[in-house]
Amino acid sequence: MIEVKETPIEELLDRVISNLPSNKKYQLVSITKKIKEVNTLHFFEGAKALNKDRIFWTSTAEQYDVVGIGNAYEIHAKENRFEITENKWNELLANAKIFNPYQVAGTGVVALGGMAFDPKKEQTHLWEKFSPSQFTIPAFILTKNNNNYYFTINTYVTKDDHPRQLATEIEHQESLLFRNMEQPSDHLTINEKIEVKPDKWRETVRQAREAIRTNKAEKIVLAREMRLKFNKEANIASILQKLIDKHANSYIFAFEKGEDCFVGATPERLVKLNGEQLLSTCLAGTAPRGKTKEEDLKISQDLLKDEKNRQEHEFVVKMIKGALETYSTEIEIPNEPIVYPLKNLQHLYTPVTAILKDGYSIFDIVKQLHPTPALGGTPNKESMAFIRDHELLDRGWYGAPVGWLDSNQNSEFAVAIRSGLIQGNEASLFAGGGIVKDSNLEEEYEETTIKFKPMLSVLGD
Repeated sequence: MIEVKETPIEELLDRVISNLPSNKKYQLVSITKKIKEVNTLHFFEGAKALNKDRIFWTSTAEQYDVVGIGNAYEIHAKENRFEITENKWNELLANAKIFNPYQVAGTGVVALGGMAFDPKKEQTHLWEKFSPSQFTIPAFILTKNNNNYYFTINTYVTKDDHPRQLATEIEHQESLLFRNMEQPSDHLTINEKIEVKPDKWRETVRQAREAIRTNKAEKIVLAREMRLKFNKEANIASILQKLIDKHANSYIFAFEKGEDCFVGATPERLVKLNGEQLLSTCLAGTAPRGKTKEEDLKISQDLLKDEKNRQEHEFVVKMIKGALETYSTEIEIPNEPIVYPLKNLQHLYTPVTAILKDGYSIFDIVKQLHPTPALGGTPNKESMAFIRDHELLDRGWYGAPVGWLDSNQNSEFAVAIRSGLIQGNEASLFAGGGIVKDSNLEEEYEETTIKFKPMLSVLGD
C-alpha cells in the first residue's frame, strides 16, 4: 500500500532525538511521504476502529481532501482567540522539525479546526466539547491533492525515546489505519423531527424588523434550530459520502470530538490563501432551485433582480472590500454578481481576489471577515448585540469559520452553514435568514426551512 522512497522514519526520529538540545524536553516531528491512491472516505471510516477523534475536509470543486486522525497537539483559545491562536501556531512551527520534500497544500504540519460564532454568547451544554477556538494537529494526516496522495505523521519526541521502538509503534498504527479501510454503509431514518420554538423565532424576527425600522441596524441575521432523533446511531462517514454525492461546489467537513461531530456542506468560502494570493467569496441572497430548466432559469433571473436579495448581497460585498483594504493590495471585484447553483438552492455570488501585504496573516483576514453580513448582519456591532440578546440558541460553531492551515503558507476557511451537530442517535441542525426592514415573517420562515434541506436530505428525510 505505502510507497516508501523517503528516508526511513526510524532514521529521521534518531536524527531529531540525538540532536535534541538539553534545554528542550520534547519536540514535534512531522514526516510526510508520498503514497499510492487511497479512498479518503474509506480511510476515515476505518480509522474509527482506533477510537481516536477524526477530522474530514474536502473541497468537492477541487481535487483536495484532508483526513486527520488522532491528536498530536491542540491549540485552544478563549480571549483574544485570533491573536493567541496565531501566536501558538507560529511558536509551534518555529520549534518543529518538519521533513516534507513536497511542500504541497495540506502536507507537513496541518492544523484543522474552527471557532465559535460568538465567544461572548454563553455556551450551552450542546456545544460543551467545542471550544471558542480549537485547532488540532492530527497525529496522522492523509492528503489528496490533484490526484496525488500523501501521508503525514506528527509526533512528539523526548531525549528518552528510543527511535526504533517509537518508529515500530508509529508504523504499527499506520498499518492498522490502512488495513482497516472500510466502505461506509448506513440506513439512517429520522424518527422524530422537532422545530425548536418556531413561534418564538417568528416573534424574534418581528422584533428584529422593528429594530431595523427604527434605525438600530440595517440587517440582522437570525438562526433557528431543528432537533432530530434517528432510528440508530448515525454513521459519520456515510453522511459525508451522501453530502459529497449531493453537494457539488461545496466544502464538506466533519470535526469529531468524542461522541459529538460537527458536520456540514457549505458553499461559502470565507478566504483562501496560497502564499500571498488571496481569494474571498461574497455569497448572499438565496432562492430555491426550479423543478424544470425553464422554472430554474426564471427563479435565477428573478433572484438577480430581487431588491431584497441584491441588498443583502451588496452588504457582503462592501464589508469584504472594506475588510481587505488594510491588509491587501490589488483588490479585484466584479461589478455584478452571478447566480451560483447548488443542489437545493441557488445564491448570488461575487468572487474577490487580492494580494496579502507583508506582515499580515490568514488570522488577520479571518478576524476582519467574521462574521460576514450574511451570517451576522450590518452594522456588525449592532447586529451582533441583537443576536446575542435575542436569538434563541447557542450557535456554537454554526455560521463561524472552519478550515485549515499548513506549514507551507497555505490555508482555507469556510463559513460553517448547511450544518449540524451529530450526537449519537440525535442531531441539531441550524439555519438562518437575513432580516431587513421589509422582511415578511412567513417568507423568512420558509427560507430557513429550505436551508435545512441540504442536511435533512442526507439524514433520512
